[in-house]
Amino acid sequence: MEDRSRRDNIRLHRIPEKEEGADMQAFLSSTLPKLTALDFDPPIEFQRAHRKGPKRSGNPSRPRPIIACLLRQNQTRQILHAARNHGPFRIDQHDIRITADYSKETNDRRKAFLALRPRLRQLEIKCGLFDPARMWVTKNGVSKDFYNPKELRLFLDSFQPQSMDSTSTNCSHDNAGDNEGTGNFPQDRKKRTWPCVTLKPVKEAES
Repeated sequence: MEDRSRRDNIRLHRIPEKEEGADMQAFLSSTLPKLTALDFDPPIEFQRAHRKGPKRSGNPSRPRPIIACLLRQNQTRQILHAARNHGPFRIDQHDIRITADYSKETNDRRKAFLALRPRLRQLEIKCGLFDPARMWVTKNGVSKDFYNPKELRLFLDSFQPQSMDSTSTNCSHDNAGDNEGTGNFPQDRKKRTWPCVTLKPVKEAES
């Protein structure tokens, strides 16, 4: 529910403090089209825009992120799509990242999923992190969705080369997100059908 209320928001990271001057919305209206190379028609408008949290003293290398709530949701999507495909952007000598404004719970889940990517690569399992926090994995043409990092960790702990097969029924999922992981993933947003996976437990060694 909290993520739904933030769906028109974007976060801009590493923009130096005071770069926006006295008018944050005017700064973003002129800066975002230049950063993303997008021609917005009508021009970008905001419901609100501000720095997150109190000022940080004595550490200019860690500026507070900017949170902006756009008036038009399609422009939010355009900006996030450009950020995923062409970011990070640059202002002077600073690399600027633009991300969705997820809740803390969702951010924690995403970080936990990303921490498992080295194990997925080691097992030669392709993966993709989709919005807001869904890990899509595939091996030998068989795919599975995970919404909980603990379940993915258990899956990897019990994995053996024959663990993923196509013997079970199909599950339907809405591919609502853009790939941020590795491998090849569907780029459209149509309904797709993924085969469910039945895991084969690892046999315990005989004593």
